[in-house]
Amino acid sequence: MASLEHKPIASLLAEAVSEILASDADRRLLSAGLAPAEWTEGRRLHQDLAMTAQAPISAPRLIDGPDTAPATLLLAHGAGAPMDSPFMVAIATGLAAAGWRVVRFEFAYMARMRETGRRQGPDRMPVLQEAFREQVRLEKSASPEWPLFIGGKSMGGRVASLLVEELAASDGVRGCLCLGYPFHPPGKPLQLRTEHLAALTTPTLILQGERDSFGRREEVEGYSLSPEVQLGWIPSGDHSFKPTRRSGLSEAENWATAVAWSDGFLRGVLGG
Repeated sequence: MASLEHKPIASLLAEAVSEILASDADRRLLSAGLAPAEWTEGRRLHQDLAMTAQAPISAPRLIDGPDTAPATLLLAHGAGAPMDSPFMVAIATGLAAAGWRVVRFEFAYMARMRETGRRQGPDRMPVLQEAFREQVRLEKSASPEWPLFIGGKSMGGRVASLLVEELAASDGVRGCLCLGYPFHPPGKPLQLRTEHLAALTTPTLILQGERDSFGRREEVEGYSLSPEVQLGWIPSGDHSFKPTRRSGLSEAENWATAVAWSDGFLRGVLGG
């Protein structure tokens, strides 16, 4: 298991994240069929047909970054927040500003929540995995030779990590990025979700808040993880990387740190 050292926060990147969040209200996807009035080049809304194990649905997607990017990152949301949450916006647009193409998509249950306005739990893991596979197929059918990474926030990252070995073999996926991995349910440290992480052979970066209730630093550093799994620690961060007031850090600064680490990981894999 490799571990990344904490790096100085890029203040300009933090300012950029803050500006992105301040202006994001006009760009939010309000429903599965509603697009904002204007989109700048490299930031587009797509309605694509995605198949789940249950039935086909219209899967909303958000795309940030240039078409000339060295690779695409396919990024899934967490269990309780959609693809246009402030966290997802900060990561996607931050990486796009660094030159990457980032594709966000929503699982079927989240799309249904947009349509109905009623909260519901995530679909079963096989359904989530098939939805992710379909998004990979969609990307690869459009650009077969374009390098592709997969990842996500919390649950989305877990789904990606469960699929990355399969998709590396079948579709040439280059690596996996997990943002706040749910190592165990909060308060249940013995219910680990780490078995597959010990066997990964595909480069994987897990960025974790030091005080994340789904896996704190003192817990995670004792786990047996594959040498291909790198750990990056977000200082004083919780599950969404929000720091304590005492730390003197801001949420935007921690998100910028996550973007910088992610950027370095993607470049390292492509250059390796």
